[in-house]
Amino acid sequence: MKKKYFGTDGIRGKVGASLITPEFTLKLGWAAGRVLAKSGSKKVLIGKDPRISGYMLEAALEAGLAAAGLRPVLVGPMPTPAIAYLTQTFRATAGIVISASHNPYYDNGIKFFSAQGTKLSEEIELEIEAEIDKELKCVESSELGKAYRIEDAAGRYIEFCKSTFPSKYDLKGLKVVVDCANGATYHIAPLVISELGADVIAMGVEPDGLNINLNCGATSMQAISERVVKENADFGIAFDGDGDRVMMVDHTGYVLDGDELLYIIARDKLRSGTLKGGAVGTKMSNLGLEQALKTLGIPFERSDVGDRHVMELMIKNNWCIGAENSGHIICSDYLSTGDGIVSGLQVIRAMQSSRMRLYELRQGIKKYPQILLNLRFDNKIDPLQDNDVLAEAKRIETLLGDKGRVLLRKSGTEPVFRIMVEADESEKVVRSYAKSIADKVKIE
Repeated sequence: MKKKYFGTDGIRGKVGASLITPEFTLKLGWAAGRVLAKSGSKKVLIGKDPRISGYMLEAALEAGLAAAGLRPVLVGPMPTPAIAYLTQTFRATAGIVISASHNPYYDNGIKFFSAQGTKLSEEIELEIEAEIDKELKCVESSELGKAYRIEDAAGRYIEFCKSTFPSKYDLKGLKVVVDCANGATYHIAPLVISELGADVIAMGVEPDGLNINLNCGATSMQAISERVVKENADFGIAFDGDGDRVMMVDHTGYVLDGDELLYIIARDKLRSGTLKGGAVGTKMSNLGLEQALKTLGIPFERSDVGDRHVMELMIKNNWCIGAENSGHIICSDYLSTGDGIVSGLQVIRAMQSSRMRLYELRQGIKKYPQILLNLRFDNKIDPLQDNDVLAEAKRIETLLGDKGRVLLRKSGTEPVFRIMVEADESEKVVRSYAKSIADKVKIE
């Protein structure tokens, strides 16, 4: 069955429109409660990022869950992966995150984790959707859920993050710039890095509800790149609004994306004998990553775009590392979802174990120029069914042969068509290939 409400990563949209309203969120909380109440402790953790609409949606979810007889457990602003971890720690039935991740403040979203800290299965999402379309009926007063708040949740997660970094290493003598995107890691990531011994220069740690992801964080790396050079820092580490993405900057200001960070972690695991099998990327992963891993003898496979699909392929292959080039990196030795802080610490571990700077570690991978164009398209015409678009993409593919790739896909959360072209050519030439396909798309 096709899902009606859930997208590729929960439910997301503009606040006050579509599904992100108090009315729908109340009904969603009740419907999820009805499905989730069938088993487990009946405790459901609710975390959020600092965007202003989170307070409103949190209250609506709390009411809906309580009406279904579940006990909402409020933990306040908390990274998405922290909810995955805490859901397991507190033996909760499920965890809920109110966040639109890397989107601007006027968007928001709701995503769920199972008791095992994994994304909900599509079967359970369909069950919840079926309940949403029913009339809301409150349980008996004696069975209503009672909400409570956990005050030390951040401290517990900080200690978990630190536990993933070997005690034989520390960061004394290192100057590190940490950019938290005015998001959910603002009160956590700087403490993790500083408690491991580094001199931390913090950015994006003053959320006001409106400045999340605004010219900062993992989706806007110019500011941290400049700050690392200005402060003569050893490296920089940046997270997105909900803390499940990480990007890094070496001492020269060069930005390392998820492909390069995956390569560094995988190579370190190979050297330490802790690599299980190979590494998972996505259809968007750079050809340079595939070739660099091949040189090391590390198997590499691509999944569909989305951390859910990366994790599914990791489980299928029984592999322990996977990533998207956007900075979603899953280290399943520690957690069953992407965690920006934990993944960043594994890169720092590679720096410590090899006694090499980030600049030196990234030399093993040479990325091909890759151009990604995002176009808002006319909903009446599907670009993936447009003969003109497909014919031009085919022409470019034939022209590139085995020295490049073309990937066309639609966003799972908005009417955006993504065109990716990469090739062993100059960036100018690769951009011209992408633009020639884009010119065929009928936009809004």
